[in-house]
Amino acid sequence: MRSVADLVRGLSVNEAEAQLMLLRNRAAVPLRKLLRSAIQNLQNNKKLDAANFYVEAITVDSGPMLKRFLPRARGMATPIQKKMSHVTIVLGENQNLKPSRFKIKIQKKEKLPKKEAKGKPIKEKMSSDQKSGERKKPGFFRKIFNRKAI
Repeated sequence: MRSVADLVRGLSVNEAEAQLMLLRNRAAVPLRKLLRSAIQNLQNNKKLDAANFYVEAITVDSGPMLKRFLPRARGMATPIQKKMSHVTIVLGENQNLKPSRFKIKIQKKEKLPKKEAKGKPIKEKMSSDQKSGERKKPGFFRKIFNRKAI
């Protein structure tokens, strides 16, 4: 986690987010979420433009640790430490930042259609083949072995 945090320290907000998106590291995902949360706080609460900000400081401190044991041979056990960390990010404002090289679009997931209030699902439109009762035969992947004779 600390090595990923060291990469984005001092970068502009857009550069840091682009760097975290391209990193194939497990720690990059939560740090990207934290950075996006900090950007949203600037925009919603303080009504500031995020383009003028950079990552001034980012610290990773140790958090609580879950201690578990893994059974081993001859009745022994190996300890497992599931470590957590507290991450703090500080964004600083700099008016003289270079223009951003990246434009990042965050794609929102589409919501599923809502069910009716009585709990009945919305009826989907059926094609003419389905209305007549004909079932389509499986295509390329079909059952090879049947227990019951046809």
